[in-house]
Amino acid sequence: VTGLLAASFARAGYKVGILDADITGPSIPKMFGVRERATAGEHGLYPVKSKTLGIPIMSINLLLEREEDPVIWRGPIIAGVVKQFWGDVVWGELDYLFVDLPPGTGDAPLTVMQSLPLDGIVVVSSPQDLAVMVVKKAVKMAAMLGIPILGLVENMSYAVCPHCQEKLELFGRSQGGAVADALQIPLLASLPIDPALAALCDEGRIEEYELKETGLVEAVRARIKQK
Repeated sequence: VTGLLAASFARAGYKVGILDADITGPSIPKMFGVRERATAGEHGLYPVKSKTLGIPIMSINLLLEREEDPVIWRGPIIAGVVKQFWGDVVWGELDYLFVDLPPGTGDAPLTVMQSLPLDGIVVVSSPQDLAVMVVKKAVKMAAMLGIPILGLVENMSYAVCPHCQEKLELFGRSQGGAVADALQIPLLASLPIDPALAALCDEGRIEEYELKETGLVEAVRARIKQK
């Protein structure tokens, strides 16, 4: 969802960047087909720009020798790296910096919420009860830290039959609306399972995918303006 939002905002003419704060399981470089190493200079660490839309990206995978190398660090080191990605990276002039977080309430989300001047958080869920439970923890954590919740996105909400166009709820009945109501936050969008998107992510071409008929980009922009 972070990659889709960043690409959609960039396509709309905004200057955006992506800070990949998922230190132990980074996926942003793979989605965008970015394999170059980030470089350091006189003014700090320089992010790598995506090829299609020129989105500056900083991720731990852009500092590793091989993208498959594991990052086996304890919490304080992870927190320090996240802070460096915010403070020591030469981001340039941006309208929006998107921060990709791992699920849960661990060191990376805690560091981001405590150390970065966030306008708000988009919470991502899926129809399964287990995912909903984790999302509720994250929302409560954000509330405790005084971070605005922009809204909820339910990912993998349904699949569309290619023959009859019927919506198939493969992971159970959608809970997005009910969860959003229970948490008193807006439901921004329910995103379908799209094999075309999965293929583009695997090929590093997520920038070529256009969000259609979800209203997600407009909803996020409207919520940011409200804050």
